[in-house]
Formats: sequence, C-alpha cells, structure tokens
Amino acid sequence: MTWRRIDVPRHIWLALAVLAVAPPAGAEQVQLKFGPRVLSVEVADTPAEREYGLMRRTSMPENQGMLFVFPADSRQCMWMKDTLIPLSVAFMDARGRIVNIADMQPQSRQIHCSARPVRYALEMNRGWFARRAIQAGDIATGMDRAR
Repeated sequence: MTWRRIDVPRHIWLALAVLAVAPPAGAEQVQLKFGPRVLSVEVADTPAEREYGLMRRTSMPENQGMLFVFPADSRQCMWMKDTLIPLSVAFMDARGRIVNIADMQPQSRQIHCSARPVRYALEMNRGWFARRAIQAGDIATGMDRAR
C-alpha cells in the first residue's frame, strides 16, 4: 500500500471544524433566560437523545448548551464517560428553578445526581453558571418552549 499526501483546502477544514461542534441536523433548539442572560440550548427529550447527550463533541460555544427533558419529576444522575469537554450541569425542577449544580470532568464515570426530584438538567461549559453568579434557587425562563 502506498500512502499519498492530499492537500485539503482550508474551507474544507473549516467546514469539518463546524460540523464537529454543531448540533445534529434537525436538533430542536430553544432559548432560555436567566434574567437578562440569553442562551441557546439543544433539547434532548427522547431516551436516545438523553443517552447520547453531548458525547464526542470537542467544543461548545459559550452561551450554548443542552437541556435534558425528563418525562416526569424524578431524581436524575449524569456522568461523562464519552464526553470530551468539561461541563457543569444544573438540575432544575418543573418550574425551571435550579435545585443544585455540579461540575463534571470529561471522560469520567463519576456520577453527579440531583439533590431531589427534577424535570430538567441543563449542561453548559464548565464554570458557565459560576461565572454568571447563577446558583441554586435561580429560575430559568423559556422552559415551556421545550417539548
């Protein structure tokens, strides 16, 4: 077998980089707000979408994340086994009130759970909530737009 070097144009590399961080085609997006702070999140509301989550992505824009929607209020736990980027997760009740926030390490099997039953889990880049002084008790608006 003979190997050849192939020169790939810069615009192809840029397109591949965008695909590596872009949400899957057809992924539902909603806008949430914490006071004046607006963020755009993908909605993961099926078992398959919740299971896959943000796995295998190499980065995520600063004000984007993923909202996990559960069918009923229950205690939820997350882990980062095949997730490559560091994340923070806010566990939230049916009204969008944060119950607790956990910082998670990439590619870890450490389990992070909600302190009590929740309806949502919002994953953002690690430290996103802390940098904005968003904490337990704060409420996100726009939750009604998620399926």
